[in-house]
Amino acid sequence: MSKRNSQTAKTAARERLRIEREREAKRAKTRRQIIVACSIVGVLAIAGGIGYAVVQANKPDGWDAAQDAKLVKPANTSGKDGTTVVLGKDSAKKTLVMYEDPRCPACAAFEQAVGSTVDKGLEDGKYKIQFVGATFIDNNVPGVGSKNALSALGAALNVSPEAFLEYKTALYSTKYHPSETEDKFKDDDYLIKVANSVDALKDNKKFQTAVKKGTYDKWALVMGEKFDADGKKYKFQGTPTLLMDGKKITGSNSDSAPMTPQDFTTAIDAALKK
Repeated sequence: MSKRNSQTAKTAARERLRIEREREAKRAKTRRQIIVACSIVGVLAIAGGIGYAVVQANKPDGWDAAQDAKLVKPANTSGKDGTTVVLGKDSAKKTLVMYEDPRCPACAAFEQAVGSTVDKGLEDGKYKIQFVGATFIDNNVPGVGSKNALSALGAALNVSPEAFLEYKTALYSTKYHPSETEDKFKDDDYLIKVANSVDALKDNKKFQTAVKKGTYDKWALVMGEKFDADGKKYKFQGTPTLLMDGKKITGSNSDSAPMTPQDFTTAIDAALKK
């Protein structure tokens, strides 16, 4: 090979090498750009994921969410918020207001001892009954059973006044009422189990759906606020509390609700005559 040809070959080889280096540099630059872009996307995705997680963590749920939920009033109620629950015959001239907390052991004792006597007076038209539910025990003995059971009572009331009364009796019964420290009423399945002992609620899908979805959770919270407001107005704090004409119905030699049928009948008869 001549020197000229050899020089030309070397020049061509260097040119090919230069072109190849430029191509490799372009490919490397492209790879770096892709890596940077992917890194940015990854960072944004992570940031977005963290942001979503933070939002979800701060999003209210359960009873916090119920506080801001739309109020659904059960059937057979009246008043602005559906918290006026009056049962009985229209011909009855006076109304017995009963304040009860579903978890309250004294309420359970009252219902077990005096409940049938109260119901008879209602059936006989001696008085109407206005029910006001309380939820303060959930604060005193931490839990949610008072609110949850009150919401379930709203679902029963939506079925019928009779279903409501029978369900309330079942919840306070010796068979189903738990101790104050055992928050059994927080469990929807347990509330439905109790409801299955009531003919009108047994296997009632509409009732069960309302309990599980918490349809009347907001109503239960508003009802609890009514108890608090009435307690301040009439100067009482606990349950069971009975009022007629704005005055407490109490047992003999007691400032509490009458806990025997005889004491209840005596106190009610005296109040009805006023």
